[in-house]
Amino acid sequence: MRIRFSLILAGFLALALSPLGGAGASAGETRLFRIGTGGVSGTYYPVGQGVAHAITNPTGKENCAPMPCGVAHLLAVAQSANGSVSNLEDIREGRIESGFSQSDVAFWAHTASGIYKDAKPFEDIRAIASLYREDIHLVARKSSGIGTINDLRGRRVSLDDPGSGTIVAARIILKAYGLQESELKTQYVKPSDALKKMRAGDLDAFFVVAGTPSKAIADLNAEGLVTLIPIDGPVAARLSKDNPFFSRTAIPADSYNGIDQVRTLGVAALWLVHKDQSEQLVYEITKKFWENLPSVRKLGIHPKLNTINLKSAFASMSVPLHPGARRYYDEVLPAVATINSTQNPN
Repeated sequence: MRIRFSLILAGFLALALSPLGGAGASAGETRLFRIGTGGVSGTYYPVGQGVAHAITNPTGKENCAPMPCGVAHLLAVAQSANGSVSNLEDIREGRIESGFSQSDVAFWAHTASGIYKDAKPFEDIRAIASLYREDIHLVARKSSGIGTINDLRGRRVSLDDPGSGTIVAARIILKAYGLQESELKTQYVKPSDALKKMRAGDLDAFFVVAGTPSKAIADLNAEGLVTLIPIDGPVAARLSKDNPFFSRTAIPADSYNGIDQVRTLGVAALWLVHKDQSEQLVYEITKKFWENLPSVRKLGIHPKLNTINLKSAFASMSVPLHPGARRYYDEVLPAVATINSTQNPN
């Protein structure tokens, strides 16, 4: 893995010092393909490294052993970033070629709703794939007596930082369950600060969207401080029906030591590009990604890579597919791709 990543970095430096790269590169010239991810300690960044491994082949050689070759003359680089919102903005402005985003945040950007209600719709966003599920965790102090969402009334609850995707999802959920923010002692802090407040006894519960298992939540649980509250029942079923970015899911038993299975809602981590990306290039990237993914998994970069599969390539797909990606899915999953392209026309 270190050798391969060094190759990517070396290629990147060479590219930066040459006139090659970019969307307008000629045949045979190296094209730069940046993948906007998240912080280096999160999930997006290592998954992005895995994606980059699968599709990169800056020299265009035909034998890349021990790894299979990616797209000829493509230099793919996982770029650390601030997550969904910044990645969408960077794709819109052409600062990166692709990026990861939660399906709910992508939907709101595409439709100018949620946290983007005062913005211009990002109608040009397109998807390559739904990569993996991210679960909505409602984390409560064990000593708080909170067992259901309704128990949040009058309690100190963080909905996440203003402007985050989590805060909009939390508000949708609270409203569906008949709770007003004014009925809570609501706080608006980042997950890192919520963790500190939990340890200090200054918070009773907080919402966070994260891939399971979340190391931060696992650490709190190992300290005997927290439990998880279900988001389930008819209300959750209605939420998943009314919102294309939500899906009903479950956090498996012992994902966090000693905690049984917890029913909740999930969103998906989508891999996104601008619609103006070349159809042929996106087709090749999609093809190489799925073909080379089994080999990338063997590198042990992150366990989430083991959960990515074609069967869930359209899970919580809240924006249209890019035509290049759709062409690949038409070849390998014609029935599924046809359904998706009908639901999400280009």
